Amino acid sequence: MNIEANQTNGSLKISQDVIASIAKYAACEIDGIHSLAASRLPIKNIGKKGITTRPILISMNDDVAVIDISVNVNAGCKIRSVAENLQKAVKDAVQTMTGITVSKVNVHVEGIQFTEESPAVAEA
Repeated sequence: MNIEANQTNGSLKISQDVIASIAKYAACEIDGIHSLAASRLPIKNIGKKGITTRPILISMNDDVAVIDISVNVNAGCKIRSVAENLQKAVKDAVQTMTGITVSKVNVHVEGIQFTEESPAVAEA
């Protein structure tokens, strides 16, 4: 689905994939975010009902976007602070780059990434 705006010189169409790419870029810049995660969110506004695995979902209502983003966070981070930083960064980036109003950024923490440690060696 594309977001379309009529302008005096013509029209502008912005793909939801472009908005998702902007959100992904903003998410990657946040300390505490390890990676995007497969979502377990229900699909809305699509003919089929089911679950999606996309990490970023964009819902448009009257030219206002609601963004759902699923992430894995680093162990030891303050999840609330990371989520608030992510919400602000995604909202600011999408609004600045596209001019589309973002009413909400819903953050779904799907997992925690612990540091890779070498396996413990049992003493003989």
